[in-house]
Amino acid sequence: MTVFSQRVAELTGVEEDRLERLGGESVSEVLLVRRPDGRLSVAKQGPAVATEAAMLRALAAAGLPTPAVEGEHETVLLLDHVENDGAFSPKAWADVGSRIRTLHERTGEAYGWPVDYAIGTVTFDNRESGDWPSFWGEQRLIATAAVLDRPWRERVERLTVRLGEVLPAAPPPALLHGDLWTGNILVRDGQLVGLVDPACYYGDAEVDLAMLDLFCTPPEEFWQAYGPLAPGWRERRPIYQLFPALAHVRLWGAAYYGMVERLLAGSE
Repeated sequence: MTVFSQRVAELTGVEEDRLERLGGESVSEVLLVRRPDGRLSVAKQGPAVATEAAMLRALAAAGLPTPAVEGEHETVLLLDHVENDGAFSPKAWADVGSRIRTLHERTGEAYGWPVDYAIGTVTFDNRESGDWPSFWGEQRLIATAAVLDRPWRERVERLTVRLGEVLPAAPPPALLHGDLWTGNILVRDGQLVGLVDPACYYGDAEVDLAMLDLFCTPPEEFWQAYGPLAPGWRERRPIYQLFPALAHVRLWGAAYYGMVERLLAGSE
């Protein structure tokens, strides 16, 4: 077992052989904890446990289902386990769409978040700003591309120069999940039962939708339930998808080169 699993065993009083590894492609270790009384918990490793817990509470305060926080212990976050069946039926997609719309109706005063955050080696520069194109260009695209090869950096920099012509100057600062894909959306019996692994900040609501559309194809039921998008969303989508694509290159390498190249070409 690992140092993390040993720490979880100490915190929960559960033997290490009752801990099961969860998740696939992940930057943190996640364990299912089977307690002697039958209860299930999830233990997640992370460097900013308190920040993630605060984000989960922010989502819950906005009316979204999230796992309850059981405990925060330095690099260990303990959460209730949310039973889910992973069946993204048309009914489930419709419920997800309406609930994500509810999330995005919760707005802030500026773009960003009170503290920075990170997923693995990718830092979210969350300094608050009132200029959305500048926030997206400098604090998301340029910041994430900064350590990549020079040709990509230069293309990203050229793109950011004209973001003011493409992105809305002042969209409502919607509360974003920040890492919205089906792996972080838990459904059961045709309903959304939990959002997990948030990387929250306030920004254009289309950011979450673009991320979701990058790794799957939400059906019409989702879009109908979410509601209409502002004109020009198709032109903005590859620009919003570029940030998670760059982050995936940073985290997992060459497998995502083609995605970045396609999105850059579609944004230029």
